[in-house]
Amino acid sequence: MLKKEVELALKRGRLQERIAAQRATLAAQVVPIAGALATADRAVALGRSGVAYIRTHPLQVGAAFALLAILRPKRVWRWSRRAFIAWGTWQKLRARIEATGALGRRPSGSA
Repeated sequence: MLKKEVELALKRGRLQERIAAQRATLAAQVVPIAGALATADRAVALGRSGVAYIRTHPLQVGAAFALLAILRPKRVWRWSRRAFIAWGTWQKLRARIEATGALGRRPSGSA
């Protein structure tokens, strides 16, 4: 009987080691998926906030669409492209400024 209990204990120990190894492997494999899921969660939250904004500001949204209808589509696309490029440039510039640590610093003499 003691021999059987020892064998069961050894088998249980090996299984627990195998489970721990599988958990470690799974945790390593989930890292890229977790990043993608976090991005999807942010997109969903952004969509919900956009819908909430449209519900609370229907007049502004309607006025924006009316303005787009009045202006020529070619002009709207041109200005949209320019705005997108300006936004992207600003994002890159801000990232560089933050990387250097210049943003948010106060001069040493100020209180």
